[in-house]
Parts: sequence; C-alpha cells; structure tokens
Amino acid sequence: MTEIIGRSSSNRFPTQSVMNGAGIVLLVDKPMDWTSFDVVAKIRSLFNLDRIGHAGTLDPRATGLLIVCTGKKTKAVSGFAELEKEYEGVMTLGKTTPSFDSETEVLEVRDIGEIHSSDVARVLTEFKGKQLQTPPMYSAVKRKGKPLYKYARKGRIVEREPKEIEIKEILLLDFQPPDVRFRVVCSKGTYIRSLVHDVGARLGCGAMLSELRRTRIGPYDVHDALTIGELAEFRNRLRLAVIPFS
Repeated sequence: MTEIIGRSSSNRFPTQSVMNGAGIVLLVDKPMDWTSFDVVAKIRSLFNLDRIGHAGTLDPRATGLLIVCTGKKTKAVSGFAELEKEYEGVMTLGKTTPSFDSETEVLEVRDIGEIHSSDVARVLTEFKGKQLQTPPMYSAVKRKGKPLYKYARKGRIVEREPKEIEIKEILLLDFQPPDVRFRVVCSKGTYIRSLVHDVGARLGCGAMLSELRRTRIGPYDVHDALTIGELAEFRNRLRLAVIPFS
C-alpha cells in the first residue's frame, strides 16, 4: 500500500531512510512563483534524497496541490499524472498576454462592453466535453527537442500539434467585471491558460489568467497538503530526533 503523507498524517512523518528507500508520496502545497522543479529541489535538499519526482507540473504563477514521490515510489509518478485535476482560478477579461497569464506583459487591452454574468456562464458551458487544445507557446512542450517557451522568448511562433483533452466540469463562481472566478475539473494535459484565452476569444474581448490554484488531483485534496514551511519543520524534528543526549 502506498504511503501518502499529508496534513492528516503528519504526526507519523517517515524517517529519511524510509523516504530514500521504500519511498513515500507527499502532498505539497506549491507556493506562488516557485516552479515545480523548485519544490522538488527544496525537498531533495531538506531530506537529502537521492530519488524524487513530481506528478504533474504547475506553472510558476499557480499555487496548490503538487504530488511529490520519493525513493521507489517515483515509479508511481505516471499513475498520479493520469488522474483528473480540479482548479479554481480568476480570468481577467479585456486583457491578453503572450503567455496567456501574468508571467508576461499585457499585449492588448480591450473594452469588455456589455458582457454580463449570463454571457460568461453560457460561453463557459460551451467548452465542456472532449476537445482538441493547442498547447500555448509559453510551455514546456517540446518541438525538435527544444521547449516551446524558448522559441516564444525569441518572438517565434511555431506549429504545435493539438491534443485531446476533456473539460468535465466548468462553472462560473463569481463575476466582478473584469474578473471572472471559475472552477474547472479536467483531464491530464489541460492548459487552463489556453482555456482562458479561448474563452476570451469567444466572448470577443480577450482574457488572461490572473490567478490559478490546483485544489484536487484525483481523490487528493489541497486541504491535506503540507507547505514548504511545514516540511522544513518536520526536517528539523528529524534532526533533533537523532541528536544523542550528552
């Protein structure tokens, strides 16, 4: 049985030998402006781990649930990556950027006109179901062995192959113009940035992703995820536990 370590099980945090050997699965709450690799590197350093990996990248500007596997449990990464994802986010209507989010400068500003919550709700429902989605240029998808974002940073747009995704649920949570708060349940490989960009195009005013938080991966919820600070505290406890009494 796979050992899942989150907030509800933190009172039995494993030893370093277990993490490096049989391995564990950590539920981590990724902070803003950290890459998924930053999180992995920090945990590797905290616990002096040899084998560690994550199951599903989160963009630097996104926060929320990241599943991290260590030791022999790194073999389970692909299985976790297949699970459906749930996100809550905010899209800002009337603004577009090259990266489709706040990582790059605003490219164009448009008047959102007389767009009402009913218009937004209607357009969102049009995206429910299976569909082809083109990866954004600012992404790690590779073309000829090079990540797309490297082309994008040089101002180049290259041909990208659309991939089938599924939007299982998409709901309008709140509309305070120009900001739309929404929830999405989707299949693996879905770019929420691209979804927001496409929603803005269909509304006729453009849109960019302003906030994004991954709240769930399969049965695992972000409320049970540990912060980097909490993980550092557990590491300190482990250090104290091995210091002999004088």
